[in-house]
Amino acid sequence: MLEAARAGDGTQVRALLGRGAEVESRDSTGATALVAAAYGNHVDVARLLVEAGADVNAKDESEQSAYLIATSEVGDDARLPELALANGAEVDATDSYNGTGLIRAAERGHAAIIGRLLETSIELDHVNRLGWTALLEAIILGEGGKRHTEVVRRLVAAGVDVASPTAGA
Repeated sequence: MLEAARAGDGTQVRALLGRGAEVESRDSTGATALVAAAYGNHVDVARLLVEAGADVNAKDESEQSAYLIATSEVGDDARLPELALANGAEVDATDSYNGTGLIRAAERGHAAIIGRLLETSIELDHVNRLGWTALLEAIILGEGGKRHTEVVRRLVAAGVDVASPTAGA
C-alpha cells in the first residue's frame, strides 16, 4: 500500500483497498500511505485514502502528517491542503520544530496555501522553537523575493502582529 501510494499509483491503491488492505498501515518510519502520497503531492491517491478512512492528522516519527506536508513540501498547490482541511485536519498541528502549517508555508513562500490557511482559525502569531512566527519566517528566509513578499502582504493584511519581538531578538 505504501509503495503504491508513494508512486502515485491510484489503480494499485484502489485494488489494494478493495482487497481489504489496511489504510493506516505504517512503514519503518511510521509513515502511513497518506503521508507517502502527500510527499509526492498525489492528490487523487490521497483522496482515495481519505475516502477509505485515512487520518489526515496521523504523524510519522518525524512528526510529519499529510496536512503538514501539504503546507510546505509540495509547492504552492492548495489542493492537498484543501483536501486535508476538508477532512478534519487539525489546523494548529505542529511539527518537530513546533511550527504550524502557516509557518511552514510562509518559510517556503507558498502564497496560495497561506491564503487558504488564513481562511481558517489558525493562530496567526504562533511562535516556533526557533522563536519565529510565520511573518518572521517569510521575511528572514524569503530575502525579499516576490513569493515571500506576497506572503508577507497576505499575513499583514490578515492582522499578524508586526511588532511582536522574537526569542532571539
